[in-house]
Amino acid sequence: MTDPSTTRAGADAAPAPSPDRRRPVVLALMLTMGLAALDGTIVSTAVPQIVGDLGGLSVFSWLFAGYLLAVTVTLPVYGKLSDTFGRKPVLIAGTVLFLVGSLLCAAAWDMASLIAFRVVQGLGGGALQGTVQTLAADLYPLKERPRIQARLSSVWAASSVAGPAAGGLLAGYADWRWIFLINLPVGLVALWLIQRHLVEPSRPRAAGTGTEGAAPRARVRIDWAGALAIFATGALLITALVQGGVAWPWLSAPSLGLFGGAAALAALTVAIERRAAEPIIPGWVWRRRTIAAVNLSLGALGLLMVAPAVFLPTYAQAVLGLGPIAAGFVLSSWTLSWPISAALSSRVYTRIGFRLTAVLGISLALVLLLAFPFLPFPGEAWQPALLMLLLGAALGLFQLPLIVGVQSTVPYEERGTTTASVLFCRQVGQSVGAALFGAIANGVLAARLGGSGDLDSLARALDTPASLTAEAADHLRRAVDAAVDYVYLGAAAAAALALLALLTLAPRRFPVLAEESERS
Repeated sequence: MTDPSTTRAGADAAPAPSPDRRRPVVLALMLTMGLAALDGTIVSTAVPQIVGDLGGLSVFSWLFAGYLLAVTVTLPVYGKLSDTFGRKPVLIAGTVLFLVGSLLCAAAWDMASLIAFRVVQGLGGGALQGTVQTLAADLYPLKERPRIQARLSSVWAASSVAGPAAGGLLAGYADWRWIFLINLPVGLVALWLIQRHLVEPSRPRAAGTGTEGAAPRARVRIDWAGALAIFATGALLITALVQGGVAWPWLSAPSLGLFGGAAALAALTVAIERRAAEPIIPGWVWRRRTIAAVNLSLGALGLLMVAPAVFLPTYAQAVLGLGPIAAGFVLSSWTLSWPISAALSSRVYTRIGFRLTAVLGISLALVLLLAFPFLPFPGEAWQPALLMLLLGAALGLFQLPLIVGVQSTVPYEERGTTTASVLFCRQVGQSVGAALFGAIANGVLAARLGGSGDLDSLARALDTPASLTAEAADHLRRAVDAAVDYVYLGAAAAAALALLALLTLAPRRFPVLAEESERS
Protein backbone atom coordinates (compact mmCIF):
# COMPACT_ATOMS: atom_id res chain seq x y z
CA MET A 1 0.00 0.00 0.00
CA THR A 2 1.26 3.48 -0.81
CA ASP A 3 0.46 5.44 2.31
CA PRO A 4 0.01 9.19 1.92
CA SER A 5 1.54 9.97 5.28
CA THR A 6 5.15 10.04 6.28
CA THR A 7 6.57 7.04 8.12
CA ARG A 8 8.86 6.80 11.10
CA ALA A 9 10.50 3.98 12.96
CA GLY A 10 8.77 2.40 15.93
CA ALA A 11 8.65 -0.69 18.10
CA ASP A 12 8.48 -4.03 16.35
CA ALA A 13 4.91 -5.03 15.53
CA ALA A 14 3.67 -8.56 15.44
CA PRO A 15 2.21 -9.69 12.13
CA ALA A 16 -1.56 -9.56 11.85
CA PRO A 17 -3.33 -12.90 12.43
CA SER A 18 -4.58 -14.81 9.41
CA PRO A 19 -8.16 -14.11 8.24
CA ASP A 20 -9.33 -17.53 9.47
CA ARG A 21 -8.07 -16.83 12.98
CA ARG A 22 -9.48 -13.30 12.98
CA ARG A 23 -13.09 -14.20 12.15
CA PRO A 24 -14.15 -15.57 15.58
CA VAL A 25 -12.31 -12.72 17.31
CA VAL A 26 -14.05 -10.15 15.12
CA LEU A 27 -17.38 -11.78 15.94
CA ALA A 28 -16.53 -11.51 19.64
CA LEU A 29 -15.62 -7.83 19.22
CA MET A 30 -18.91 -7.16 17.44
CA LEU A 31 -20.84 -8.93 20.19
CA THR A 32 -19.10 -7.02 22.98
CA MET A 33 -19.53 -3.74 21.11
CA GLY A 34 -23.18 -4.65 20.65
CA LEU A 35 -23.56 -4.97 24.42
CA ALA A 36 -22.34 -1.40 24.87
CA ALA A 37 -24.23 -0.03 21.86
CA LEU A 38 -27.58 -1.55 22.76
CA ASP A 39 -27.41 -0.55 26.39
CA GLY A 40 -28.56 3.05 26.10
CA THR A 41 -31.17 2.62 23.39
CA ILE A 42 -32.82 -0.51 24.77
CA VAL A 43 -33.20 0.97 28.26
CA SER A 44 -34.66 4.30 27.11
CA THR A 45 -37.94 2.83 25.83
CA ALA A 46 -38.51 0.83 29.02
CA VAL A 47 -38.28 3.82 31.40
CA PRO A 48 -42.09 4.11 31.92
CA GLN A 49 -42.35 0.45 32.94
CA ILE A 50 -39.28 0.71 35.19
CA VAL A 51 -40.60 3.82 36.93
CA GLY A 52 -44.04 2.24 37.26
CA ASP A 53 -42.51 -0.78 38.99
CA LEU A 54 -39.74 0.78 41.09
CA GLY A 55 -40.81 4.42 41.44
CA GLY A 56 -38.16 7.14 41.50
CA LEU A 57 -39.46 9.34 38.68
CA SER A 58 -37.50 12.35 39.96
CA VAL A 59 -34.13 10.58 39.65
CA PHE A 60 -34.66 8.20 36.70
CA SER A 61 -32.31 10.30 34.50
CA TRP A 62 -29.45 8.86 36.56
CA LEU A 63 -30.10 5.50 34.92
CA PHE A 64 -28.31 7.05 31.93
CA ALA A 65 -26.14 9.64 33.66
CA GLY A 66 -24.65 7.09 36.08
CA TYR A 67 -23.76 4.73 33.26
CA LEU A 68 -22.29 7.57 31.15
CA LEU A 69 -20.24 8.81 34.09
CA ALA A 70 -18.74 5.38 34.79
CA VAL A 71 -17.91 4.74 31.13
CA THR A 72 -16.32 8.14 30.63
CA VAL A 73 -14.07 8.25 33.69
CA THR A 74 -12.83 4.67 33.29
CA LEU A 75 -11.84 4.93 29.60
CA PRO A 76 -8.33 6.34 30.29
CA VAL A 77 -7.75 3.83 33.08
CA TYR A 78 -8.63 0.83 30.92
CA GLY A 79 -6.54 2.23 28.07
CA LYS A 80 -3.45 2.32 30.27
CA LEU A 81 -4.18 -1.11 31.75
CA SER A 82 -4.52 -2.64 28.27
CA ASP A 83 -1.11 -1.24 27.33
CA THR A 84 0.36 -2.61 30.55
CA PHE A 85 -1.26 -6.04 30.87
CA GLY A 86 -2.57 -6.64 27.34
CA ARG A 87 -5.98 -6.26 25.72
CA LYS A 88 -7.31 -9.74 26.44
CA PRO A 89 -7.37 -9.67 30.27
CA VAL A 90 -8.81 -6.12 30.27
CA LEU A 91 -11.56 -7.04 27.79
CA ILE A 92 -12.44 -10.22 29.68
CA ALA A 93 -12.54 -8.39 33.02
CA GLY A 94 -14.65 -5.59 31.55
CA THR A 95 -17.11 -7.99 29.96
CA VAL A 96 -17.48 -9.96 33.19
CA LEU A 97 -18.06 -6.75 35.15
CA PHE A 98 -20.64 -5.59 32.59
CA LEU A 99 -22.49 -8.91 32.83
CA VAL A 100 -22.42 -8.86 36.63
CA GLY A 101 -23.85 -5.35 36.50
CA SER A 102 -26.56 -6.56 34.08
CA LEU A 103 -27.52 -9.40 36.40
CA LEU A 104 -27.66 -7.04 39.37
CA CYS A 105 -29.80 -4.57 37.39
CA ALA A 106 -32.29 -7.33 36.66
CA ALA A 107 -32.49 -8.04 40.40
CA ALA A 108 -32.86 -4.38 41.47
CA TRP A 109 -35.50 -3.77 44.14
CA ASP A 110 -35.80 0.03 43.90
CA MET A 111 -34.57 2.92 41.75
CA ALA A 112 -31.56 3.64 43.97
CA SER A 113 -30.27 0.07 43.64
CA LEU A 114 -30.89 0.07 39.89
CA ILE A 115 -28.89 3.30 39.47
CA ALA A 116 -26.05 1.85 41.56
CA PHE A 117 -25.98 -1.31 39.45
CA ARG A 118 -26.06 0.77 36.25
CA VAL A 119 -22.83 2.35 37.48
CA VAL A 120 -21.38 -1.15 37.86
CA GLN A 121 -22.43 -1.83 34.27
CA GLY A 122 -20.71 1.37 33.19
CA LEU A 123 -17.50 0.37 34.93
CA GLY A 124 -17.42 -2.63 32.61
CA GLY A 125 -18.70 -0.66 29.62
CA GLY A 126 -15.62 1.58 29.65
CA ALA A 127 -13.45 -1.48 29.01
CA LEU A 128 -15.69 -2.67 26.18
CA GLN A 129 -15.62 0.57 24.21
CA GLY A 130 -11.93 1.37 24.44
CA THR A 131 -10.44 -2.11 24.24
CA VAL A 132 -12.55 -3.22 21.27
CA GLN A 133 -11.38 -0.19 19.26
CA THR A 134 -7.76 -0.87 20.24
CA LEU A 135 -7.99 -4.55 19.30
CA ALA A 136 -9.38 -3.60 15.90
CA ALA A 137 -6.10 -1.78 15.22
CA ASP A 138 -4.04 -4.67 16.60
CA LEU A 139 -5.74 -7.29 14.42
CA TYR A 140 -5.85 -5.47 11.10
CA PRO A 141 -3.09 -3.79 9.12
CA LEU A 142 -3.59 -0.18 8.15
CA LYS A 143 -5.03 -0.93 4.72
CA GLU A 144 -7.74 -3.23 6.12
CA ARG A 145 -8.79 -1.27 9.22
CA PRO A 146 -11.73 0.50 7.59
CA ARG A 147 -13.29 -2.95 7.10
CA ILE A 148 -13.37 -3.80 10.80
CA GLN A 149 -14.22 -0.23 11.79
CA ALA A 150 -17.16 -0.27 9.36
CA ARG A 151 -18.38 -3.50 10.94
CA LEU A 152 -18.19 -1.96 14.40
CA SER A 153 -19.98 1.16 13.11
CA SER A 154 -22.69 -1.05 11.63
CA VAL A 155 -23.21 -2.56 15.10
CA TRP A 156 -23.93 0.93 16.45
CA ALA A 157 -26.20 1.66 13.49
CA ALA A 158 -28.20 -1.54 13.95
CA SER A 159 -28.42 -0.96 17.70
CA SER A 160 -29.82 2.56 17.26
CA VAL A 161 -32.68 1.10 15.20
CA ALA A 162 -33.24 -2.25 16.90
CA GLY A 163 -32.60 -1.14 20.50
CA PRO A 164 -35.73 0.96 21.07
CA ALA A 165 -37.93 -1.65 19.38
CA ALA A 166 -36.42 -4.51 21.41
CA GLY A 167 -36.71 -2.52 24.64
CA GLY A 168 -40.35 -1.70 23.96
CA LEU A 169 -41.22 -5.30 23.11
CA LEU A 170 -39.49 -6.77 26.15
CA ALA A 171 -40.95 -4.18 28.53
CA GLY A 172 -44.43 -4.38 27.02
CA TYR A 173 -44.84 -8.12 26.49
CA ALA A 174 -42.41 -9.71 28.94
CA ASP A 175 -40.80 -7.78 31.80
CA TRP A 176 -38.38 -4.82 31.81
CA ARG A 177 -35.82 -6.96 33.68
CA TRP A 178 -35.28 -8.92 30.47
CA ILE A 179 -33.61 -5.91 28.85
CA PHE A 180 -30.71 -6.61 31.21
CA LEU A 181 -30.91 -10.41 31.28
CA ILE A 182 -30.66 -10.56 27.49
CA ASN A 183 -27.06 -9.36 27.83
CA LEU A 184 -26.02 -12.58 29.58
CA PRO A 185 -26.13 -15.11 26.70
CA VAL A 186 -24.61 -12.61 24.26
CA GLY A 187 -21.83 -11.74 26.67
CA LEU A 188 -21.08 -15.37 27.54
CA VAL A 189 -20.68 -16.26 23.86
CA ALA A 190 -18.35 -13.28 23.42
CA LEU A 191 -16.31 -14.34 26.46
CA TRP A 192 -15.94 -17.89 25.13
CA LEU A 193 -14.78 -16.63 21.73
CA ILE A 194 -12.29 -14.21 23.28
CA GLN A 195 -10.84 -16.78 25.65
CA ARG A 196 -10.56 -19.47 22.97
CA HIS A 197 -9.45 -17.52 19.91
CA LEU A 198 -7.78 -14.24 20.90
CA VAL A 199 -4.00 -14.68 21.00
CA GLU A 200 -2.05 -11.51 21.65
CA PRO A 201 1.48 -10.83 20.42
CA SER A 202 4.27 -10.65 22.97
CA ARG A 203 4.67 -7.08 24.17
CA PRO A 204 7.95 -5.21 23.87
CA ARG A 205 10.07 -5.06 27.01
CA ALA A 206 10.48 -1.84 28.87
CA ALA A 207 13.83 -0.12 28.55
CA GLY A 208 16.42 -1.45 30.91
CA THR A 209 14.84 -4.87 31.42
CA GLY A 210 17.45 -6.74 29.46
CA THR A 211 17.41 -8.60 26.18
CA GLU A 212 14.51 -10.84 25.35
CA GLY A 213 14.71 -14.16 27.12
CA ALA A 214 17.48 -12.95 29.47
CA ALA A 215 16.21 -10.68 32.22
CA PRO A 216 12.77 -10.79 33.85
CA ARG A 217 10.25 -8.11 32.96
CA ALA A 218 10.36 -5.05 35.21
CA ARG A 219 7.75 -4.89 37.93
CA VAL A 220 4.63 -3.15 36.68
CA ARG A 221 3.75 0.09 38.45
CA ILE A 222 0.09 1.07 38.39
CA ASP A 223 -0.76 4.71 38.96
CA TRP A 224 -3.66 4.11 41.33
CA ALA A 225 -3.49 7.66 42.70
CA GLY A 226 -3.84 9.05 39.18
CA ALA A 227 -6.70 6.67 38.40
CA LEU A 228 -8.58 7.74 41.53
CA ALA A 229 -7.97 11.42 40.78
CA ILE A 230 -9.22 11.02 37.19
CA PHE A 231 -12.30 9.18 38.41
CA ALA A 232 -13.10 11.85 41.01
CA THR A 233 -12.53 14.72 38.57
CA GLY A 234 -14.69 13.12 35.91
CA ALA A 235 -17.41 12.26 38.42
CA LEU A 236 -17.76 15.88 39.58
CA LEU A 237 -17.57 17.31 36.05
CA ILE A 238 -20.11 14.91 34.52
CA THR A 239 -22.46 15.35 37.49
CA ALA A 240 -22.27 19.14 37.11
CA LEU A 241 -22.96 18.95 33.37
CA VAL A 242 -25.78 16.41 33.62
CA GLN A 243 -27.62 17.96 36.57
CA GLY A 244 -26.97 21.64 35.88
CA GLY A 245 -30.10 23.39 34.65
CA VAL A 246 -32.15 20.28 35.52
CA ALA A 247 -31.85 19.51 39.23
CA TRP A 248 -30.64 23.03 40.07
CA PRO A 249 -29.92 26.34 38.26
CA TRP A 250 -26.56 26.75 36.52
CA LEU A 251 -25.46 29.61 38.78
CA SER A 252 -26.63 27.95 42.00
CA ALA A 253 -24.36 26.82 44.82
CA PRO A 254 -24.45 23.11 43.82
CA SER A 255 -23.36 23.88 40.23
CA LEU A 256 -20.65 26.30 41.22
CA GLY A 257 -19.43 23.93 43.91
CA LEU A 258 -19.25 20.97 41.54
CA PHE A 259 -17.46 22.93 38.81
CA GLY A 260 -15.08 24.44 41.34
CA GLY A 261 -14.37 21.02 42.83
CA ALA A 262 -13.80 19.54 39.37
CA ALA A 263 -11.32 22.33 38.54
CA ALA A 264 -9.41 21.79 41.79
CA LEU A 265 -9.29 18.03 41.27
CA ALA A 266 -8.18 18.53 37.66
CA ALA A 267 -5.21 20.57 38.90
CA LEU A 268 -4.44 17.84 41.45
CA THR A 269 -4.68 15.20 38.72
CA VAL A 270 -2.16 17.05 36.54
CA ALA A 271 0.25 17.29 39.48
CA ILE A 272 -0.11 13.57 40.26
CA GLU A 273 0.31 12.51 36.64
CA ARG A 274 3.45 14.61 36.20
CA ARG A 275 5.13 12.81 39.10
CA ALA A 276 3.90 9.29 38.31
CA ALA A 277 6.36 6.81 36.82
CA GLU A 278 3.60 5.30 34.61
CA PRO A 279 0.81 7.91 34.46
CA ILE A 280 -2.71 6.92 33.40
CA ILE A 281 -2.87 9.94 31.07
CA PRO A 282 0.74 10.60 30.07
CA GLY A 283 1.73 14.07 28.95
CA TRP A 284 2.60 12.92 25.44
CA VAL A 285 -1.10 12.52 24.52
CA TRP A 286 -1.22 16.34 24.48
CA ARG A 287 2.39 17.14 23.55
CA ARG A 288 2.26 15.22 20.27
CA ARG A 289 0.51 17.40 17.70
CA THR A 290 -1.25 14.55 15.93
CA ILE A 291 -2.82 13.08 19.06
CA ALA A 292 -3.71 16.50 20.50
CA ALA A 293 -5.42 17.52 17.24
CA VAL A 294 -7.43 14.28 17.11
CA ASN A 295 -8.38 14.62 20.79
CA LEU A 296 -9.77 18.11 20.23
CA SER A 297 -11.43 17.19 16.92
CA LEU A 298 -13.25 14.18 18.35
CA GLY A 299 -14.20 16.19 21.43
CA ALA A 300 -15.89 18.65 19.05
CA LEU A 301 -17.48 15.69 17.22
CA GLY A 302 -18.99 14.44 20.48
CA LEU A 303 -20.39 17.90 21.09
CA LEU A 304 -21.97 18.33 17.64
CA MET A 305 -23.46 14.81 17.63
CA VAL A 306 -25.76 15.84 20.48
CA ALA A 307 -27.74 18.20 18.20
CA PRO A 308 -29.29 15.52 15.97
CA ALA A 309 -29.21 12.66 18.48
CA VAL A 310 -31.09 14.56 21.21
CA PHE A 311 -33.01 17.35 19.49
CA LEU A 312 -33.99 16.04 16.06
CA PRO A 313 -36.60 13.55 17.38
CA THR A 314 -38.28 16.38 19.31
CA TYR A 315 -38.20 18.56 16.18
CA ALA A 316 -39.67 15.77 14.07
CA GLN A 317 -42.56 15.20 16.48
CA ALA A 318 -43.29 18.76 17.63
CA VAL A 319 -42.68 20.65 14.37
CA LEU A 320 -43.28 18.06 11.64
CA GLY A 321 -46.07 16.28 13.52
CA LEU A 322 -44.56 12.81 13.14
CA GLY A 323 -45.13 9.93 15.53
CA PRO A 324 -42.29 8.50 17.65
CA ILE A 325 -41.52 5.67 15.20
CA ALA A 326 -41.42 7.95 12.15
CA ALA A 327 -39.29 10.46 14.06
CA GLY A 328 -36.87 7.66 14.91
CA PHE A 329 -36.53 6.77 11.24
CA VAL A 330 -35.70 10.40 10.39
CA LEU A 331 -32.86 10.26 12.91
CA SER A 332 -31.70 6.77 11.93
CA SER A 333 -30.94 7.85 8.34
CA TRP A 334 -27.48 9.01 9.40
CA THR A 335 -26.72 5.61 10.91
CA LEU A 336 -27.16 4.10 7.44
CA SER A 337 -24.69 6.32 5.61
CA TRP A 338 -22.09 6.63 8.40
CA PRO A 339 -20.72 3.02 8.28
CA ILE A 340 -20.84 2.94 4.48
CA SER A 341 -18.87 6.17 4.24
CA ALA A 342 -16.44 4.92 6.89
CA ALA A 343 -15.86 1.68 4.99
CA LEU A 344 -15.10 3.58 1.78
CA SER A 345 -12.95 6.25 3.45
CA SER A 346 -9.75 4.27 2.87
CA ARG A 347 -10.15 4.89 -0.87
CA VAL A 348 -9.88 8.59 -0.06
CA TYR A 349 -7.23 8.79 2.66
CA THR A 350 -4.83 6.46 0.84
CA ARG A 351 -4.76 9.08 -1.91
CA ILE A 352 -4.96 12.42 -0.12
CA GLY A 353 -3.98 11.59 3.47
CA PHE A 354 -5.74 11.29 6.82
CA ARG A 355 -5.80 15.01 7.60
CA LEU A 356 -7.19 16.19 4.28
CA THR A 357 -9.85 13.45 4.27
CA ALA A 358 -11.00 14.49 7.75
CA VAL A 359 -10.96 18.16 6.70
CA LEU A 360 -13.14 17.28 3.71
CA GLY A 361 -15.61 15.38 5.93
CA ILE A 362 -15.95 18.03 8.65
CA SER A 363 -16.22 20.83 6.06
CA LEU A 364 -19.16 19.04 4.45
CA ALA A 365 -20.68 18.47 7.90
CA LEU A 366 -20.31 22.18 8.67
CA VAL A 367 -22.23 23.11 5.51
CA LEU A 368 -25.00 20.60 6.27
CA LEU A 369 -25.41 21.79 9.86
CA LEU A 370 -25.62 25.40 8.66
CA ALA A 371 -28.27 24.35 6.13
CA PHE A 372 -30.66 23.00 8.78
CA PRO A 373 -32.01 26.41 9.92
CA PHE A 374 -32.93 27.14 6.28
CA LEU A 375 -35.37 24.23 6.09
CA PRO A 376 -38.93 25.48 5.43
CA PHE A 377 -41.45 25.60 8.25
CA PRO A 378 -43.02 23.16 8.89
CA GLY A 379 -41.48 21.31 5.95
CA GLU A 380 -41.54 17.64 4.97
CA ALA A 381 -39.96 14.69 6.77
CA TRP A 382 -37.71 13.84 3.82
CA GLN A 383 -35.87 17.16 4.12
CA PRO A 384 -34.21 16.64 7.52
CA ALA A 385 -33.87 12.92 6.71
CA LEU A 386 -31.84 13.81 3.60
CA LEU A 387 -29.67 16.20 5.58
CA MET A 388 -29.05 13.48 8.16
CA LEU A 389 -28.18 10.95 5.46
CA LEU A 390 -25.57 13.34 4.05
CA LEU A 391 -24.35 14.27 7.53
CA GLY A 392 -23.71 10.61 8.36
CA ALA A 393 -21.66 10.26 5.18
CA ALA A 394 -19.66 13.38 6.05
CA LEU A 395 -18.93 12.27 9.62
CA GLY A 396 -17.91 8.80 8.41
CA LEU A 397 -15.26 10.54 6.29
CA PHE A 398 -14.23 12.60 9.30
CA GLN A 399 -14.09 10.25 12.29
CA LEU A 400 -12.67 7.02 10.91
CA PRO A 401 -9.58 8.46 9.18
CA LEU A 402 -8.70 10.26 12.41
CA ILE A 403 -9.03 7.14 14.57
CA VAL A 404 -7.18 4.91 12.10
CA GLY A 405 -4.58 7.58 11.50
CA VAL A 406 -3.80 8.33 15.14
CA GLN A 407 -3.64 4.61 16.01
CA SER A 408 -1.09 4.17 13.22
CA THR A 409 1.24 6.79 14.68
CA VAL A 410 1.89 4.93 17.94
CA PRO A 411 3.40 1.51 18.73
CA TYR A 412 1.48 -1.36 20.31
CA GLU A 413 2.37 -0.42 23.88
CA GLU A 414 0.91 3.10 23.46
CA ARG A 415 -2.12 2.27 21.33
CA GLY A 416 -4.54 1.54 24.18
CA THR A 417 -3.75 4.82 25.92
CA THR A 418 -4.04 6.76 22.66
CA THR A 419 -7.35 5.17 21.67
CA ALA A 420 -8.80 5.70 25.14
CA SER A 421 -7.68 9.33 25.05
CA VAL A 422 -9.61 10.18 21.87
CA LEU A 423 -12.70 8.23 23.00
CA PHE A 424 -12.57 9.96 26.38
CA CYS A 425 -12.52 13.37 24.69
CA ARG A 426 -15.49 12.37 22.52
CA GLN A 427 -17.46 11.26 25.60
CA VAL A 428 -16.69 14.48 27.45
CA GLY A 429 -17.74 16.42 24.34
CA GLN A 430 -21.11 14.66 24.39
CA SER A 431 -21.64 15.55 28.05
CA VAL A 432 -20.72 19.18 27.41
CA GLY A 433 -22.94 19.24 24.32
CA ALA A 434 -25.98 17.92 26.18
CA ALA A 435 -25.65 20.61 28.84
CA LEU A 436 -24.74 23.46 26.46
CA PHE A 437 -27.36 22.77 23.80
CA GLY A 438 -30.03 22.16 26.42
CA ALA A 439 -29.30 25.59 27.86
CA ILE A 440 -29.39 27.15 24.37
CA ALA A 441 -32.71 25.53 23.49
CA ASN A 442 -34.36 26.53 26.76
CA GLY A 443 -32.98 30.07 26.48
CA VAL A 444 -34.44 30.49 22.98
CA LEU A 445 -37.79 29.16 24.15
CA ALA A 446 -37.82 31.54 27.09
CA ALA A 447 -37.11 34.48 24.77
CA ARG A 448 -39.76 33.43 22.25
CA LEU A 449 -42.46 32.68 24.79
CA GLY A 450 -41.78 35.59 27.11
CA GLY A 451 -40.94 33.51 30.16
CA SER A 452 -39.24 30.33 31.27
CA GLY A 453 -39.23 27.67 28.59
CA ASP A 454 -38.63 23.95 28.58
CA LEU A 455 -38.30 21.97 25.36
CA ASP A 456 -39.61 18.71 26.80
CA SER A 457 -42.71 20.27 28.36
CA LEU A 458 -43.57 22.08 25.12
CA ALA A 459 -43.17 18.87 23.14
CA ARG A 460 -45.54 17.11 25.55
CA ALA A 461 -48.05 19.96 25.21
CA LEU A 462 -47.97 19.59 21.42
CA ASP A 463 -48.67 15.86 21.83
CA THR A 464 -52.18 16.85 22.97
CA PRO A 465 -53.19 19.47 20.38
CA ALA A 466 -56.84 19.32 21.43
CA SER A 467 -55.93 21.32 24.53
CA LEU A 468 -54.48 24.15 22.41
CA THR A 469 -55.96 26.60 19.96
CA ALA A 470 -54.60 26.46 16.40
CA GLU A 471 -52.85 29.79 16.92
CA ALA A 472 -51.25 28.68 20.19
CA ALA A 473 -50.10 25.36 18.70
CA ASP A 474 -48.53 27.18 15.72
CA HIS A 475 -46.77 29.61 18.06
CA LEU A 476 -45.33 26.75 20.11
CA ARG A 477 -44.21 24.87 17.00
CA ARG A 478 -42.41 27.94 15.71
CA ALA A 479 -40.71 28.38 19.08
CA VAL A 480 -39.50 24.76 19.05
CA ASP A 481 -38.36 25.18 15.44
CA ALA A 482 -36.33 28.27 16.38
CA ALA A 483 -34.81 26.52 19.41
CA VAL A 484 -33.63 23.53 17.37
CA ASP A 485 -32.32 25.88 14.66
CA TYR A 486 -30.08 27.58 17.21
CA VAL A 487 -28.94 24.20 18.52
CA TYR A 488 -27.86 23.24 14.99
CA LEU A 489 -26.00 26.54 14.68
CA GLY A 490 -24.19 25.60 17.88
CA ALA A 491 -23.36 22.22 16.35
CA ALA A 492 -22.00 24.04 13.28
CA ALA A 493 -19.77 26.08 15.60
CA ALA A 494 -18.46 22.79 17.06
CA ALA A 495 -17.73 21.56 13.53
CA ALA A 496 -15.85 24.79 12.88
CA LEU A 497 -13.76 24.20 16.02
CA ALA A 498 -12.91 20.68 14.82
CA LEU A 499 -11.90 22.09 11.43
CA LEU A 500 -9.75 24.74 13.13
CA ALA A 501 -8.01 22.10 15.27
CA LEU A 502 -7.15 20.05 12.18
CA LEU A 503 -5.90 23.02 10.19
CA THR A 504 -3.78 24.53 12.96
CA LEU A 505 -2.58 21.56 15.02
CA ALA A 506 -2.58 18.41 12.89
CA PRO A 507 0.48 17.87 10.70
CA ARG A 508 -0.16 17.81 6.96
CA ARG A 509 0.99 14.18 6.92
CA PHE A 510 0.39 11.91 9.90
CA PRO A 511 3.71 10.37 11.06
CA VAL A 512 2.68 6.74 10.45
CA LEU A 513 5.06 4.17 11.95
CA ALA A 514 7.19 2.28 9.46
CA GLU A 515 5.87 -1.13 10.53
CA GLU A 516 2.30 0.01 9.93
CA SER A 517 3.12 0.71 6.30
CA GLU A 518 4.97 -2.61 6.05
CA ARG A 519 2.01 -4.57 7.48
CA SER A 520 -0.22 -2.98 4.85
